[in-house]
Amino acid sequence: MKKVMLVFGTRPEAIKMCPLIYELEQRSEDFNTVVCVTGQHREMLDSVLNAFDVTPDYDLSIMDSGQTLFDITSKVMTGIRAVLGSEQPDIVLVHGDTTTTFAAALACFYVGIRVGHVEAGLRTYDIHSPYPEEFNRQAVDIVSEFCFAPTETARINLLREGKRSDSIHVTGNTGIDALRTTIREDFMHPDLAWASDSRLVLMTAHRRENIGGPMHRIFRAIRKVVDEFSDLKIIYPVHMNPIVSQAAQMEFEGHTRIKLISPLDVIQFHNFMARSFLILTDSGGIQEEAPSLGKPVLVLRDTTERPEGVEAGTLKVVGTDEEAVYIGFKQLVTDSALYDDMCKSTNPYGDGFASRRIVDALIERL
Repeated sequence: MKKVMLVFGTRPEAIKMCPLIYELEQRSEDFNTVVCVTGQHREMLDSVLNAFDVTPDYDLSIMDSGQTLFDITSKVMTGIRAVLGSEQPDIVLVHGDTTTTFAAALACFYVGIRVGHVEAGLRTYDIHSPYPEEFNRQAVDIVSEFCFAPTETARINLLREGKRSDSIHVTGNTGIDALRTTIREDFMHPDLAWASDSRLVLMTAHRRENIGGPMHRIFRAIRKVVDEFSDLKIIYPVHMNPIVSQAAQMEFEGHTRIKLISPLDVIQFHNFMARSFLILTDSGGIQEEAPSLGKPVLVLRDTTERPEGVEAGTLKVVGTDEEAVYIGFKQLVTDSALYDDMCKSTNPYGDGFASRRIVDALIERL
C-alpha cells in the first residue's frame, strides 16, 4: 500500500482536491491517504472542507492578518518539514499555482519526496500575469515527477519545456468533478429570489494584479452597462481582501441592481452559477466550471492560462480597460446569437472523471 499526501491551503485548491480525496479513499486497498492543509485562506478554506465533509490530518494554520508572500512561503516550508518527516509519504499531490503549492513542492524536492502536480502545464508565459501564479506553476512543474495535465494544450506546454512524455497524464480538470456533487435541483437562496425577475450576472473580482486602477476601471464599465439595461441584476460575492471591498463599495454603492454580498460557500456558488445568465470573472477555476453549466464567461484579465476555453468559444477575454470591458459586456447582453453560441460551445475541460484518471495513473506508476 502506498501513502499519498495531499497538500493545499486555499479555497480554489480545496474545491479541486476534495474530489480527489474522495477517489483515493474509495481505493483504500491501494492507498493510505493523508490530508495536510496550510490554512493560507482560513475561513474560505474551512467552508469548502465543511461542504465536502473533509477533515484534515494536519493543519499548519499559517494565516495571519496582512500576510505577505514571504510569510506564506516561509511558514509553509517550516511547517510542512516536520509533517513530511513524520509521515514519509510515497508521493505528495499539490494543486495549481498558489504559494502553498510552490512552497510545499519545494519542501518535497529538498527532502527527496516525489511530487504530483494536479492541473499541471497551464501557462500564460508572462511571469507577471497572473502574479505570482505563473511563476509558481512553472516552478512546481520543474520538480514534479507526475504532471496531471487537464488538457492536451497543457500537455504540449509541458513537452515543449522538456518534461518526459511518460510523466504527463491528460486527465481533465478535477473542478468539473466537484460540480457532480454540488449542483442541487432544489437549491434556493434569498439573493437568487431577489434576482429572479431579471437576467442575473454573477461576478467575481479579486486578482492581485487587478487591484487598484484596473479593478476600478472594470467596476465602472460594469456599472455603466447595468445602468443601460433595466433587466440586468448583478450579484458580487466580494473577496475578503479589504482593498477589494473598498473598491467595490466606492464604485457600486447605492446601485439598486448591484448587490454586494459576503463570499459564498462552494455549494452556494456553484448553484448561483447554474442559475445565472452569464459570468464576469478574473478567477481561473470559474473559467472551467461555468462552461460545464452552459454559462458564457467574460474574463476580466489581460491574459488567461486557459486558452482552450477561448478557442472552444466558452470564454472571451475582455481585459481590464474600461471601454473594452464595457463593449464586451454590452455585446454579450445584446447579441443573442453570440450568447447562444457561447452557451452551446463544448467545454474542453473534462467530463467529471478527472480524479478517477489521476488515481488510475498513480496505481499504474507507483
